[in-house]
Amino acid sequence: MIYTCTLNPSVDYIVKIENVNIGSLNRTDHTAFYPGGKGINVSRVLKRLGQETTALGFIGGFTGHFIENSLIEEGVHLDFIEVNEPTRVNVKLKSSVETEINGQGPAVSKENEQELFAKISSMTDQDYLVLAGSLPPTLSPDYYQLLAKQCKENKTRLIVDTSGDALKDLLTYHPFLVKPNQHELGEFFNVEISSIEEAVEYGRKLLDFGPENVIVSLGGDGALLLNSETTVFANVPKGELKNSVGAGDSLVAGFIAAYVEKGDFLEAFRYGIASGSATAFSNDLCEKSTVESLLKEINIEQL
Repeated sequence: MIYTCTLNPSVDYIVKIENVNIGSLNRTDHTAFYPGGKGINVSRVLKRLGQETTALGFIGGFTGHFIENSLIEEGVHLDFIEVNEPTRVNVKLKSSVETEINGQGPAVSKENEQELFAKISSMTDQDYLVLAGSLPPTLSPDYYQLLAKQCKENKTRLIVDTSGDALKDLLTYHPFLVKPNQHELGEFFNVEISSIEEAVEYGRKLLDFGPENVIVSLGGDGALLLNSETTVFANVPKGELKNSVGAGDSLVAGFIAAYVEKGDFLEAFRYGIASGSATAFSNDLCEKSTVESLLKEINIEQL
């Protein structure tokens, strides 16, 4: 099973307004609600790409019920733990510029922590676990490390999509995949990365810290895949950027979906790039037909 773990999910409230007037009444042109959170996005895309997936994490209240109902409608398996406060709401204001207002998240008790830890402890070497996103404010700061250590002991393939100190803390547990973007990779080494050559240099240095595979997103300039056997570059297809939310999560989902099916890193990388691009060109997360239509536009180059 491919599990995703979203410790601080959200209901994403999308608000579109042509012009925002601060301090006065505004009327929306369009609104929408989506289940949010990086791991939840990965599960939604995995299901759209034909892979069975189970979403783990903490949810609560009426907003948590919305997330559950939405994922059930999409065919995602659920194994959430219910907490005593509502799941947060994140406001995505789309106008002449995009503005985000993110909630903090509910309190998570020690009992809640232990319950989720027990679920992850039961995973095996046949499973994948995606750890993605931020920690709720009341969660133990070393909680990600506890989960990663358990995955290492169980030989569960761990995919990490986080940054900063959280990423540094998890690399020692040899995750199967990490996915920093160009800026996050530079932050890790306290440098500014401004070229593909520099991204390759520091991507390979990141491999020395323990991960099996590193994908470095270079935005519109493409992406890199680095592991002990190869370093490759992929372009991104051309299209109209409509949605900056979930493209990275879609890349992760596409990579896992293709790797589980074919066991080929290069094809998984190509499929991941197509999935991330398809989401960027859509109003919501990508659909399989759009992903597959973009594959022919993606070239893989050995470096």
